Amino acid sequence: MEANGPNASKVLDGPTNPMVTPLLTDLYQFTMAYAYWKAGKHNEQAVFDLYFRKNPFGGEYTVFAGLEECIRLIANFRFTEDEIAFVRQSLPSSCEDGFYDYLRGINCSDVEVYAASEGSVVFPKVPLMRVEGPVAVVQLLETPFLNLINYASLVATNAARHRFVAGKSKLLLEFGLRRAQGPDGGVGASKYCYLGGFDATSNVAAGKLFGIPLRGTHSHAFVSSFMSPDEIVDKSLRSKDGSTTCEDFVNLAQTWLNKIKWSTSLHGLFGETNQSELAAFISYALAFPNNFLALVDTYDVMRSGIPNFCAVALGLNDLGYKAGGIRLDSGDLAYLSLESRKFFLAIEKEFEVSGFGKMSITASNDLNEETLDALNKQGHEVDAFGIGTNVVTCYSQAALGCVFKLVEINNQPRIKLSEDVSKVSIPCKKRCFRLFGKEGYGLVDIMTGENEPPPKVGERILCRHPFSESKRAYVVPQRVEELLKCYWPGNSGLKRGDLPPLKEIRQRCINQLEQMRSDHMRRLNPTPYKVSVSAKLYDFIHFLWLNEAPVGELE
Repeated sequence: MEANGPNASKVLDGPTNPMVTPLLTDLYQFTMAYAYWKAGKHNEQAVFDLYFRKNPFGGEYTVFAGLEECIRLIANFRFTEDEIAFVRQSLPSSCEDGFYDYLRGINCSDVEVYAASEGSVVFPKVPLMRVEGPVAVVQLLETPFLNLINYASLVATNAARHRFVAGKSKLLLEFGLRRAQGPDGGVGASKYCYLGGFDATSNVAAGKLFGIPLRGTHSHAFVSSFMSPDEIVDKSLRSKDGSTTCEDFVNLAQTWLNKIKWSTSLHGLFGETNQSELAAFISYALAFPNNFLALVDTYDVMRSGIPNFCAVALGLNDLGYKAGGIRLDSGDLAYLSLESRKFFLAIEKEFEVSGFGKMSITASNDLNEETLDALNKQGHEVDAFGIGTNVVTCYSQAALGCVFKLVEINNQPRIKLSEDVSKVSIPCKKRCFRLFGKEGYGLVDIMTGENEPPPKVGERILCRHPFSESKRAYVVPQRVEELLKCYWPGNSGLKRGDLPPLKEIRQRCINQLEQMRSDHMRRLNPTPYKVSVSAKLYDFIHFLWLNEAPVGELE
């Protein structure tokens, strides 16, 4: 479908998920749209901010994700006759026919969207998106936008937190599809885990849709499905260079197993290994000699799994192949990884097999931030972590809590008040900036009125807490970055911002997190990042607050 708007220079496909349609919204959006239309207010120009009030997971930062899917939605936002018929059926029969004619003509050519770049590190109260346009149309976008941003940003943040604890040098593999909240949750989780810093996924559908690298080996079922090496019919394996053929790879692996068992450095470490496991490993190696990675904890890691794996890996080495490594899925992961590494190093030394001691070790089994942190403190030899349930379901927090609030209508600023100060909205159309200090880190995000002069490098600016009179500070920025860019220009005449490939968004996320101070990033008691408003906007917020709040009367 063609994108709407005169500045839409490139056609955008619809959302990845076909369930994302104009009907993916709450009924009250349609009842409000009808009431706006009935009152003749539907074309009044409104400005809404999409933001969140508190960082998730007890942390002090959030990763913004889901923007591209929002832009794909509005680029293709039109009601079909079938959808209009369903809306008619769902609303009271008293609703006039003219409203449904109005729905037929709706698109987003008059809507403007300004947003932070996807993959950016963002903070509470600062708009992630500013949506401008006819109030009834923008109201219909509220629920789908919140749906597309909330989960995406929560998962990306969760992934970034796991990446931070694991460290830059470790591979992070997302294995969560089977535990995700349905197929759409599973595919979305794979995408946004990758955005947040994971390296690969087991999810084949996500690999096809988004170009995410795929990883996976075999399960315990594959190992336990074998009974003995006698089941293996075709035992031959050509060498990697194709020059020779080993007619009985089963015998080669068994020969190596005997050598390991009676070697000087390994003698007495294990007895008879499980032969069905050996058969499974041999069979898997025959199928994937270039990608042999074995799950070694079906029976006993150190007494069976590791020696069986090493026997097969050494057989492959004789034929010019290099085994990929092992996966540990149960037990004391720190201890088992350390012992496995010792075994690999002993093999390298005993049989003079260069690089064998560096064999990759992957760990899985309900890992989360806490277990990664514990492993780091204990010491381990894990090279890659396969994480599923806790990252894709965001087990430690169910939702981010983004909101969509009206801040201006017909050029008149609006404010939402509450007895809970954290729920008071910041009125009017705003510009948002990040001010950087001498060391290159972000010092503070500041919101200003749209027509205020922007902060300048080297000029002192007063930054005020939006609601606390005593919290204020002067900042002399060494660099100033404007946070909101135009991603859907409507009729503004502005150029539409590019939607980069997922790999570029992922790299932006990694780069932005590296620009954060370590005390903002730490797991326990992180330092809150400062969010502020200009002095002029502070005064206006409190003027409007007093003007809109009802005055009580005491008797």
